[in-house]
Formats: sequence, structure tokens, C-alpha cells
Amino acid sequence: MPQSTKIIKNRIKSVEGTKQITKAMELVATSKLRRAKDNMERVKPYFESLRELAEDIMEHNTDFSSPFCKGDYEKPSCHVIIAGDRGLAGGYNANLFRSLEVKDGDFILPIGKKVTEYFAKKNVTVLTNAYALAANVRSSDCMQIARLLANEYKAGKFGRVDVSYTKFVNVLTFEPDTEILLPFAPNEEREKKAGVLTIYEGGVDAVFNQLIPQYISGIIYGAVTSSVASELSSRRNAMQAANKNADEMIADLTLKYNRSRQSAITQEITEIVAGSEN
Repeated sequence: MPQSTKIIKNRIKSVEGTKQITKAMELVATSKLRRAKDNMERVKPYFESLRELAEDIMEHNTDFSSPFCKGDYEKPSCHVIIAGDRGLAGGYNANLFRSLEVKDGDFILPIGKKVTEYFAKKNVTVLTNAYALAANVRSSDCMQIARLLANEYKAGKFGRVDVSYTKFVNVLTFEPDTEILLPFAPNEEREKKAGVLTIYEGGVDAVFNQLIPQYISGIIYGAVTSSVASELSSRRNAMQAANKNADEMIADLTLKYNRSRQSAITQEITEIVAGSEN
């Protein structure tokens, strides 16, 4: 059998082996994606109610004042950036990084190994690396992050806080998004409700200032769950595309193999016939 035929056969085996890996990764991503979507939908209503409560406090209290509602855009900003811990997820990480607007001197709080690697050589200050693995971040971690951000914001370390993540729309659509956390401002498009007299024990300012860290925690945790779902969906789609490409390569190589083998057989028959005539 000619050497070229053996080479083609080895390439087919190599592509088949790679396909087994990408197929397994697709199945794993699909399985994890279901759980991630359920988790994302489960936590969303609770944290939306926290924002509504904070907006109601601001809207219905004329003497209200809080340091969390005052921004200073002349100071550096702090960016909570959520990305993945590894690659093989299509353009998931790259698309997020292209959307960022981080200036020299700003602070970042990375969630995800790829963010830490991306900013390793840039002129930014890392607030903490304690949450560098996105897969390990839980709701309790988000509460610790929120308290850290709230305390540093009140101390005047930075004048703005936002969170950048990948927003999950459906299994085929996920897009980078940035949401401002501080200074807190009501959503201008929200439907305003009739004023209701509510008395807050300890004072409205104290209640609001206690509520804001919980609100920040909720937004960050929601962004983490959305990012995880987006990453798994992106990896699933990338592995599906890899499997399709592998099938096409195998079909093409198989055709070449059959042609090469047929050519070799024809050549052998020709040589036998030529030898018998001599």
C-alpha cells in the first residue's frame, strides 16, 4: 500500500480522535448549560425586587441622601469584569474584552482567569484577585465583593463602579454588556407607582445604605450566572461547529483514501498483467 494512503488513513484516525473529544465537550457543555439557565432564572426575580425597593425609596423620599447616589467622574472608575476560566468557547472572552472601556489608572476586580491574564501587563490596579476563578464564585462571594466595593466607594477610592459581563439572551445569542452599579440611579423607563407612605425603622437613609450592598451583590451574582450560561452556550456552539468540520474532513479524507487505494490496486493489476505478458 503506498505511503500516501497510510498517511491519509492516519489523518482520518487523528480527526476521529479529535472529534471524540469535541463531542464529549459538547455534551458536557449542554448538560451544564441546562443547570446554568435554571440558576439564572431562579435568582433573577429576587434581585429585581431589591432594585425596585431601592428605586421606590429614592422616588418617594424628598429628604433622602446617600453617598451611594453621588458619583465623581473625575476619580478613577472600578470595573468588575466577568469572563471565563479557559478557552475553547468561540469568541466568548475576546468579544467581552473588545467591549471594555478601561482607562489607565482605573481599578478592576476580575472574576475569571482570562480577565486576570488579559490585564496582567496593563496599567490598571487590581482591587483583589480573590475571585479569579469564575467557576468557584458563589452568592456568598458576591456579597463579600459588594461590601468591598461599597466600602471603597464610600471612602472615595473611586467615583464610579460598573460590571461588565456577557448577557445571555438564548443559546445562539449572547452579547457583552456593561451595567453601572454606583452611583445608584433609578431606571428612567420604569413604571412609576403611586406614592405610598412607608416608615423605615432606623431611618430611610440607613435602610437604603444597608440595601445597596445587597443590591450590588445581586447584580454581580446575576451577571455571573448570565456569563456562565453564555460561556457554556458559546462552548457548546463552538464544539458543534468543530464536530461538523470534523465530519467534513473525515468525508473528504475518506474520499481521498478510497481514490488512492483504488489507484494503488489498479497499478498493481497493471503491473501483474504487464508481467504475465512478458
